[in-house]
Amino acid sequence: MKYLVLLIGDGAEKPWSEQTEGEQGDAMAKFGEFDAACRAREGVELLAGEALSDSRDATVMRTTAGRVALTDGPYAEVIEGMGGFYLLEAPDLDVVVELLRILPPYDIQIHPTVDVTL
Repeated sequence: MKYLVLLIGDGAEKPWSEQTEGEQGDAMAKFGEFDAACRAREGVELLAGEALSDSRDATVMRTTAGRVALTDGPYAEVIEGMGGFYLLEAPDLDVVVELLRILPPYDIQIHPTVDVTL
């Protein structure tokens, strides 16, 4: 099953921009550990993962009655603090949760994806 993992916030008590180089290095090491743990775990494949820019850089696209409207900024409050995401394939939610414990202390939202065959 595939899971979308949303990382909310900076994953630390201080925003990334206020962390020392050492604190940032420690956080990045945890991402490396997570990547290695995913690669080492049978049945787990890390399909994608990226850090996101500041929520002020987001654009919302809404389509109503065939008309598209673009607005600056995030769509919802939870997205305002979105730090990044992962898309991974894993046997079950328990495996995903076990692996995510390696990351810095983010609030994390986990969504199973829907397999749609066209």
